[in-house]
Amino acid sequence: MEPLSVDRLTSTRIPTVHGEFTLSLYENSQDDKDHLALIHGDIQGEEEVLVRVHSECFTGDVIGSLRCDCGEQLESSLRHIAEEGCGVLLYLRQEGRGIGLLNKLRAYDLQDKGYDTVEANLMLGHGADERDYSIAAHMLADLGVRSIRLLTNNPEKIESLEQLGLSVTERVPLHPHLNRHNSEYLQTKADRMRHLLEIGSLKNGSRANPHAGDVQALEVRAREHMEKTGRPFVTLTYAQSLDGSISATGREPLQISGPETMELTHALRAAHDAILVGINTVLADDPQLTVRHADGEHPRPVVLDTTLRCPPDARLLTESGPAPIIATSPDADAASQAALEKAGATVLRLDCEETGGICLDALLRALDEHELHSLMVEGGGEVITSFLRRRLVDHLIITIAPMLVGGVHALSGLATPSPETASGDGQPSDTPTEFPRIENIQYRWVGTDLVLEGRPVWPNPS
Repeated sequence: MEPLSVDRLTSTRIPTVHGEFTLSLYENSQDDKDHLALIHGDIQGEEEVLVRVHSECFTGDVIGSLRCDCGEQLESSLRHIAEEGCGVLLYLRQEGRGIGLLNKLRAYDLQDKGYDTVEANLMLGHGADERDYSIAAHMLADLGVRSIRLLTNNPEKIESLEQLGLSVTERVPLHPHLNRHNSEYLQTKADRMRHLLEIGSLKNGSRANPHAGDVQALEVRAREHMEKTGRPFVTLTYAQSLDGSISATGREPLQISGPETMELTHALRAAHDAILVGINTVLADDPQLTVRHADGEHPRPVVLDTTLRCPPDARLLTESGPAPIIATSPDADAASQAALEKAGATVLRLDCEETGGICLDALLRALDEHELHSLMVEGGGEVITSFLRRRLVDHLIITIAPMLVGGVHALSGLATPSPETASGDGQPSDTPTEFPRIENIQYRWVGTDLVLEGRPVWPNPS
């Protein structure tokens, strides 16, 4: 039998939402399929290259089927590689764990009749997993890759590649997002195929969505950012309706995101040292800003309040949780400060911008002095706009809920505000600044909500 060989036929530049990749197409002596390599950055001579060996899944990769986690794994792997700055994604044409598209669709029919994915494959006369990674090993050798960090949940894939001569120095997990269509499929992969998955517990008849991978990755980024810049890492997150509304009137609370997204929001809160809102949010919603729907520690609340309108009986001060920090102006009322401090708050008098709002750079320095190295900003609209205008957002997460409100938008334009606007009473000037574009974008469904996250990049560095 002729020994296996691969030949790189061509390579071309492919720009994506995650960054620029080089796409190389390979032919081989084993089958008539075109296998692909997506390369990001310079991998020549690099050790422990971040690699994803991804098997084709038409239903998941192309049309976004919710029956599996394949499309999400593909998207997440490209994002991880782009954030790493260097890596390879191999796209192998071995549909349906090697049994082909026709048999995979037949297996789906059997699964709808109550058989799990392993049973369905066996009933069709196939193995549970018939994939072969020999071509992948030869492609990586052609690219000069010898040691890798593998993006996978499948220990059998690691074992196969190591048997083919590759050094796998680390497994980098890909945490799935569960839904009612894929939860049993993923449970079968964990129970019967040794996949290393955090499935989550059952809640109200459906499985909880752990979001562990996203939160863990964000915690790592925040720590690295603080070490590199000396400034707290800022995550800006908010929920909006389809028409862009974050509230109905600006003064009344409105529940926009669904319960599954609330779990994600609380997990993100637990991943940050502090959580920030404006005084208008406190007056309208009287929020607790704690972690109730996820595991983890409560972040420390921070309130922007230039005139100390925060009432001493607000839930931030009367409910359990860390005592809030209230950032105010140098000339704020002394009696109001005394009442808030008596209730347990820490009041920080900080310099203000020329426009009258709290100087956010001074605030971040103060938070660093209080050992608060990561900050989650939840709003409202003026606060969201202020952090974007000052270019102090390192990560952006927007939840889009399937509703129409016709209310107040988060952003009306990144205009330079007048002094009145900074304190919440006026209109912005007519001189707009530039919005950032978003890179390393990830989209995913959480319940009925669409969650978008990515890194903001301003066109003209400040």
